[in-house]
Amino acid sequence: MVTDVWATDPRGTHVDVDTLDHAELVSLNNAIGALRRRVEAVHARVASEIARQSRPELGSEGLAKKNGYRSPAVLIAATTGTTVGDAARLVAVGEATAPRRTFTGADAPARHPHVAEALSAGRIGMPAASVIISMLDRVALRAGLDERDQAERMLCAQAQGLALDQVGKLVARAEAWLDPDGLEPQEQQLRGERSLLMFERGGMVHLNAKLDPESAAPVKAALDAIVTAEFRSERACAGGVGTDESDAARDGDRHGTGDHRSGVAAASVASPADADTPRRTLPQRQADALVLLASHLLGCGSADQPIEGATVIVRVTLSDLRDGTGSATIDGIERPVSIATARRMAASGGVIPWVLGSRSEILDWGRRRRLFTPTQRLALAERDGGCAMCGLPPGMTKAHHIRWWARDAGPTDLDNGVLLCETCHHRIHDNGWEIEIEGRGVDGRVWFIPPAHVDPGRVPRLGGKARFGWAA
Repeated sequence: MVTDVWATDPRGTHVDVDTLDHAELVSLNNAIGALRRRVEAVHARVASEIARQSRPELGSEGLAKKNGYRSPAVLIAATTGTTVGDAARLVAVGEATAPRRTFTGADAPARHPHVAEALSAGRIGMPAASVIISMLDRVALRAGLDERDQAERMLCAQAQGLALDQVGKLVARAEAWLDPDGLEPQEQQLRGERSLLMFERGGMVHLNAKLDPESAAPVKAALDAIVTAEFRSERACAGGVGTDESDAARDGDRHGTGDHRSGVAAASVASPADADTPRRTLPQRQADALVLLASHLLGCGSADQPIEGATVIVRVTLSDLRDGTGSATIDGIERPVSIATARRMAASGGVIPWVLGSRSEILDWGRRRRLFTPTQRLALAERDGGCAMCGLPPGMTKAHHIRWWARDAGPTDLDNGVLLCETCHHRIHDNGWEIEIEGRGVDGRVWFIPPAHVDPGRVPRLGGKARFGWAA
């Protein structure tokens, strides 16, 4: 029970946090987040001024040294209880977002005005501002001024309300857009750093792997396929949810293709310790999946195919592929890759090169088909980028009818489809969320309408690739 933390209600009285209902807790958490971002904006400005008054040319008369610290970052870290690295990032953000003076004494805007405005308005916090600024500074000599300004403006708009790791994904995509020529040299360096260490200690064999994106893609796709099939199989055995998609999945369609062999695949992913299966953690399941892959490779005698349907999908525009410009993305891998890597991967087995704009496919089946086809799933993945609600990779999602096939006579069309992970699928159906699609085809945008008990105004929330992805 939380009894030593309290909030203040409008009447000025103190209320124990553990007495608040759901709406009040969410409201309080939102207020704390807004306050924290505002404080961070002020702190960044103060930190930049401390750094200015501690600049090296002042020598012993500098602010930090006069107070007994060797640098402004050490002063800030010691007085706020943070690390020197975090303090240095705070200083960097403050210096990049503070107004400047020219040599003539005239006022000049901040070096990163869009970040400065978003930070001071409390729309983004210091960590997100730091990630954006660091990337923009890295590409400053290789990207045009107009492109950097566009990227900064778009990143500040999209970063609002996202977790820091999601902001990092956006920034990686933006950097690839700003500096596509820088990808291939970085990839060569990363490939040179790949390694796998194996050693035994305390009766356990330890594996410590570092893989570049190209090498990691098939490994991650295979492990994710096994673990995802396992979760779905367990959920189906437990009864699942009462939707037509769930019924179809239990009938054997794991990928929306009507291939009943996937039932064998799901059954083949049992742990070496079956008795512990329901209580295994995600890392334990991933370890078991690696063991299963190795066992199959060594010829364990089983005819099962535990990664039936698992593919690596490389996404690239036709013009970029033809001209050798821009970059490509791999489903499930955050870091974009160069066109050279995309071409090399497309020549490998088990890789689907999803070239946008190259040919037409039948993507609307109406009531002629109940289950979404592989082509439709690819199109949904291009539009939604993965789980449209939380951003998980496409391999961890299923295609669902927005208007159910059986109950609502919903068609199997792109405009009536959405990619959702199991958790978000349950959240939507159990809590009364609604979904609307704005626009057509892969350029459509997914909107989630919260129930009244979550938001009395039921203000739609943007999801899908438009929310979690990067599209300049």
